[in-house]
Amino acid sequence: MSSTEKYVAAAYLVVFVMILLYVVIIAAKLTRLDREVGELADDVRAQRQGEAAGDAAAGVADAGADG
Repeated sequence: MSSTEKYVAAAYLVVFVMILLYVVIIAAKLTRLDREVGELADDVRAQRQGEAAGDAAAGVADAGADG
């Protein structure tokens, strides 16, 4: 293998490592974002359930006052 071929192989290796590193970084960010979206969805669900429970309790209290 000539020195030129070695340089070409090294250049391809560097490019491959850079692309691999980029993919790993993007995958880590995607995982983090997916986890954060899941947490936000859970917070929204909990808030909606809390509001629904509060509305139901207020409705029961209003019905008791009417009677």
